Amino acid sequence: MKIKPTKKTYESDELVVEWQPSLCTHSEKCWRGLPEVFRKDERPWVNTDGAADKRIMQQLEACPSGALSGYWKNQKQENKSEASTTQVEVSKNGPLMVKGSIEIKHSNGEMESKEKVTAFCRCGASGNKPFCDGSHSKIGFEG
Repeated sequence: MKIKPTKKTYESDELVVEWQPSLCTHSEKCWRGLPEVFRKDERPWVNTDGAADKRIMQQLEACPSGALSGYWKNQKQENKSEASTTQVEVSKNGPLMVKGSIEIKHSNGEMESKEKVTAFCRCGASGNKPFCDGSHSKIGFEG
């Protein structure tokens, strides 16, 4: 089952938090790192009043898949720093993490741009191929 690409936003006075569920690898770093903001069992699950904006931004930067990101309202979102290189990291028993800006050409010819971090499935069990959806944990993938 492929996850429909969506983007949800949550705002405080100064910060915009974006969540793209289709990119999430369910690393749990968000809610384990800042449970007062990222409340896995509540809706809405992102509570921007739960911590200082700077602390929320720090936690967003720790998201390994790029599913969670954010920007300051007083800065243009397009002012993203461009990385000079793209890095591919093989996660132990997990996805290929591509760090940097990339262009993906899908099998149907459709092009897609990704920024920051993109997690690609290595185990073959993802319901959101070519992206990782965390299925490697469920099937006990080792590699």
